Amino acid sequence: MEMVLTPINNKENFTPEVTHNLSEKMEQAPLINQKAERKISPFIEANTDEINFSNLKQDCIIPVFTKDNEITISHQGFIDSALKVTHRLFSNEHIELPEIRVSHQIKGRTPDALHIPAKELQEHQRTMYYERMAFIIRIPSITKTIGGNELSLIIGGVRAYNLENLYNKKTYEKFKFFIGFQNMVCCNLCVSTDGFQNEIRTMGLLDLEVKMEEVIRAYNAERHLQEMEELTNKSLTETQFAQIIGKSRLYNFLPKKEKVEIPELMLNDGHISTVAREYYEDESFSRGENGSISMWKFYNLLTGSNKSSYVDTFLDRGVNAFSFAKGVSNALSDSNSNYAWFLS
Repeated sequence: MEMVLTPINNKENFTPEVTHNLSEKMEQAPLINQKAERKISPFIEANTDEINFSNLKQDCIIPVFTKDNEITISHQGFIDSALKVTHRLFSNEHIELPEIRVSHQIKGRTPDALHIPAKELQEHQRTMYYERMAFIIRIPSITKTIGGNELSLIIGGVRAYNLENLYNKKTYEKFKFFIGFQNMVCCNLCVSTDGFQNEIRTMGLLDLEVKMEEVIRAYNAERHLQEMEELTNKSLTETQFAQIIGKSRLYNFLPKKEKVEIPELMLNDGHISTVAREYYEDESFSRGENGSISMWKFYNLLTGSNKSSYVDTFLDRGVNAFSFAKGVSNALSDSNSNYAWFLS
């Protein structure tokens, strides 16, 4: 089946099989805010809060490496660089304002407020920043429909200061970056291995932009879409679904010798419980009348459960959910697959 994306406003069609030729133009694409036009759920929940770009820039201080007082690359700097890269490569597309989620607020105070009780602090005497931040930039003019669900192209990233040693001298800083699709029925993110860089190490924003562009150019959208489309062609019976749920609970307690022979599953018991509950209750991805469930729906139950992950593990688990869904799907017709353990 031919995989065709739908560019709504692009005069030069986006062809996913040659992502490295997305666009060489430097023109600015229109930046729009479509969130005001439609109420959508967040792409990650857990203990995160929504924040807009201007508040992130105006209200948050920027941490430093304490031994040499060198400044870190800020959350807003990361997002701004991602926007610049997105504009360069998708110059004719509609680009939404970033959706930003933050967690783990770190509070402080100005020097003149050292001896003031916390309840008496004035706003100008308070300082704060967020330890963890995740964002996506949605490109709604590039879409594809799979399993009756509209998917929009997205670009995004994660920054977690808890993964840095801020008590030392400045060194390479770490970022997670991805390109993939968002299922607009549920706002779950669909990210594949080749659209994800688990650790970009950089000393500055210019180098960060170069490395983000490399990730985007290396991404094979056609293959990713085709692999997701293939999930709609296979289904789990109620018995097979129950078997996977049970084996997934056993997985984390396996002896190390046995565990290394089985493909990794990063979702924990809490995620698996959510998948089991939504098998019955989810409005869009629950079981059919005979108890069966398509692999596409099963995958979306996995990504839905991942919304409860913390920011710093969210992307890794999302990519793993896709690999797991593909592996189980293949195991349905290949009993020699390593993933067959989850079905046996």
